This record gives sequence, structure tokens and C-alpha cells, in this order.
Amino acid sequence: MTTTPILTLPDITKSFSIYCDASRQGLGCVLMQEGKVIAYASRQLKKHELNYLTHDLKLAVVVHSLKIWRHYILGHKCDIYTDHKSLKYIFTQNDLNLRQRRWLELIKDYELEIHYHPGKANVMANALSRKSQVNMLTAIELSSVLIAKFEHLNLVFVANTQGTSINVEPTLEQEIRDGQKEDERIQEVVELIKKDKAPGFRIDHEGIVWFKHRLCVPDIQRIKDIILKEVHESSYSIHLGCTKMYQDLKD
Repeated sequence: MTTTPILTLPDITKSFSIYCDASRQGLGCVLMQEGKVIAYASRQLKKHELNYLTHDLKLAVVVHSLKIWRHYILGHKCDIYTDHKSLKYIFTQNDLNLRQRRWLELIKDYELEIHYHPGKANVMANALSRKSQVNMLTAIELSSVLIAKFEHLNLVFVANTQGTSINVEPTLEQEIRDGQKEDERIQEVVELIKKDKAPGFRIDHEGIVWFKHRLCVPDIQRIKDIILKEVHESSYSIHLGCTKMYQDLKD
């Protein structure tokens, strides 16, 4: 999602396309131009929107997309694609409620045409509208600074059959977990835990040793250097070293 073939910059000399979808969980829309994605957006339904009829809900996502991308679309031709066929006739319908009439006044500010697009083919917007955990999501082309931050935080984009997701791997914690298996002192503590002679220490379901609510750090210099660097660069607090705790336990 950070590379040119996926997100592209808009060309204001060309027309736009918006793919919309709404569910009982949220609204989702995708802004595109010549088959390339410019931006994604989605949000959960507000409390009063849960009572909307399907027709109003499908129209609500159209209005939502026009509002958030007004700076792109206003003054340019735009094709709206929705899986609700009756929206094609919104401009010629006579029997509209007050909400629909208010929205129609907003829609008339734009040079757009609404097209029917089957739900099964509207994959991206369909997926965005059903992400219930997303409160408000907007995706735009990422800057090089933000990409560098992603690399620093070990954020990884993983492609799969359902779309694209981000996996966050806590590498330092994982290194500590792996290093425990190689640390002789920690393995001695493990034996003491099994004999109920290690107060404050415990082993979780993955076989990892903790002292109260903290991971026991193995005596591996590279891991200790990383932790010291994190402490110096942040406001984290530290506690007694593993050698001191181990010595207290032995005493």
C-alpha cells in the first residue's frame, strides 16, 4: 500500500471514480482514477444511522464519499458505483423523504453519474464497510518519513487472499523469549519454579519465565544493549538487573 502501483496521486485534469458500499456495520468507499486507487475511507455507523433503511444507508455512503473527497471531485466528472440499483434513479424519483431531499441538494453540486455495480464485484468497498473494528480509516499515499517510521517499528505489509493487512512483530520481546532458552541462570530458575522455591517468578503457557509482570531478560549482550538504548531514548523506567534478582533468589 506504500508503493506507486497501489496508491497514486490524483490528476485533476481527468475524471474520478468512486466505489461505495454500506453494511449494518459501517460505510466504505474507494476513490480511483483510471483503475488506480487514490484513497480508501471507511467508518462505523453512527447510532442514528443504525435505523436507516437500506436505500438511505446506500445513499449515506455516497454522501460521505463526496464530503471527504470534495476537494478532488468538485468541478470534475465523477462516476459513482454502488450495488444498490435504485440509486441510479435518485435524480428522477418524486417520492423522497426529507433526509433524501437534503442529500440530493448536496449531490447536485457535483458533476456525477451513479452506476449499478454488483456487490460481488465491488470487493474493496465491500470489505471496508464490514471492518467493524475501524472507527474512522482513511488511507493516502505515505511519505518517505512515515515509511521510515514503519521500518523502525517493524511494521510489515502482508498480502493475502482477503486483501492487505499489517502484522506487527514485537521483535525485542521475541528475542528475549528465545534467549531465555539459552540462558543457564534462567533455566535454573525454571527448575526452582517447578519446586515452588522461586517466589515472584512464574512460567506462562508458552514456557516463558516472568518475574511478576516482567519478562526475565537473558544474559545476552546484544539484547541488553538494545534495552539500554531504548531506555536512553525514551522515558521507560527500569528495575533491578537479572543478576541481582537471581542472587537474591539464591540467598
